[in-house]
Amino acid sequence: MLIVDTILIIVLVVIDQLIKHAVVANIALGGQHVLIPGFLSLTHLRNDGAAWSILQGQMWFFTVIAIAALGIMGYFFWQYRSNRDHWLEELGLALMMAGTIGNFIDRLLQGYVVDMFQLDFVNFPIFNFADSCLTIGVVAIAIGVFIADRREDQK
Repeated sequence: MLIVDTILIIVLVVIDQLIKHAVVANIALGGQHVLIPGFLSLTHLRNDGAAWSILQGQMWFFTVIAIAALGIMGYFFWQYRSNRDHWLEELGLALMMAGTIGNFIDRLLQGYVVDMFQLDFVNFPIFNFADSCLTIGVVAIAIGVFIADRREDQK
């Protein structure tokens, strides 16, 4: 599974970077392109903070957090590598690593993260593909831990 997860991480980071490049190349900063009317638009934004633009301009903080998070995730990723009972946690960690790497690349190369996905039906911060990987990864890990706890309770 380690090779499959590594390939998954690389593919997801490449997808993230390609989407960001396409948005930067085709939508003016602050510009918007409706994909699904009333549901989803692409809006080209730069975010030098975290979600909801908190901690703007704190590049050093995000660098330290990203490196620490990747180290911690890598440790758990290694622990789960051959345990088929924890495949969902392993998948979640792969998604989280891809999301962390995707946004870290932006911060290192540009000093900000490119955000683009805007949910038009709700007032929610604009986000990117890497953010989606992070969120889905957290959910996968939470579900995996819940299932593992249930499995332990049954034993």
